Amino acid sequence: MGQVLLAAPRGFCAGVERAISTVEEALRRFGPPVYVRKQIVHNTYVVDDLTRRGAIFVEELDEVPDGSLVVFSAHGVAPAVKDEAGLRGLRTIDATCPLVTKVHKEAVRMAEAGYEIVLIGHAEHEEVEGTFGEAPERIHVVDPARPDELTAGGSRPLSWLSQTTLAVDETLQAVAELRKRFPELVDPPSDDICYASQNRQEAITRIAPRCELVIVVGSANSSNSRRLVEVALNAGAGAAYLVDRAADADERWLDGVRTVGVSSGASVPERLVGELLGWLAAHGYDDVEPVTVTEETLTFSLPLEIRSTRNPG
Repeated sequence: MGQVLLAAPRGFCAGVERAISTVEEALRRFGPPVYVRKQIVHNTYVVDDLTRRGAIFVEELDEVPDGSLVVFSAHGVAPAVKDEAGLRGLRTIDATCPLVTKVHKEAVRMAEAGYEIVLIGHAEHEEVEGTFGEAPERIHVVDPARPDELTAGGSRPLSWLSQTTLAVDETLQAVAELRKRFPELVDPPSDDICYASQNRQEAITRIAPRCELVIVVGSANSSNSRRLVEVALNAGAGAAYLVDRAADADERWLDGVRTVGVSSGASVPERLVGELLGWLAAHGYDDVEPVTVTEETLTFSLPLEIRSTRNPG
């Protein structure tokens, strides 16, 4: 008989709930098709489900017919994308997570105040692309694992911001390394790593030392889900894996394992965690112990275009 430690919080955060609800409400109110630039959130199941219901996911706006309705994903977009949408006559709904919007505003304020900005994050991630676009002439993107590659430095003061879904410890270590070279580096006005990422990392840190195996439910392109795997290993888990669905789990991982830790990224529906728990129960791991580090109560209002009775524009 094996045990499962079920981490909480896990799964949907307030920003993800808001983004998915935005697409669902747009489909209900205006009917399909509703175009979505990029994946609304980084989860294969969610994207497939919304596609079946009439959402059309595109990489760039040139794939959207003139005059159509398009939703911007939770990860945010650069001002140039919004400008392009305006020029194309596209009707838009912005589902950017408010915590990402906060980082965008910080970047604008810092640039206007005369700072060069170090943006700690992964250059290929949509969130980083969007933030960078707020002040491309002032922002320098630095991978959290390679802060020594920063080439900025000059007459302007230097400040830093971060992608919201990074691992807390890795980000703080990158800042410490940067500060060795730039002692006057200015901190952001508030913590950029979102509450949901921090809470899920704290929960998995709590269970990992007790687990020979940790399984995180999440898609491979989900930054916060991948960070949970890294955090689990750093916190003492014997092994840790990321799976999109329970069908991706490998029973060979269970060899010699008494305790399995389970969590999920911030864009993962709870039903997928339920599938994994069912798979584990079928393999003898049916003693489930919830481990809760905090309760999340934050919610975000839907975008104004959805709350209003007016057509979006």
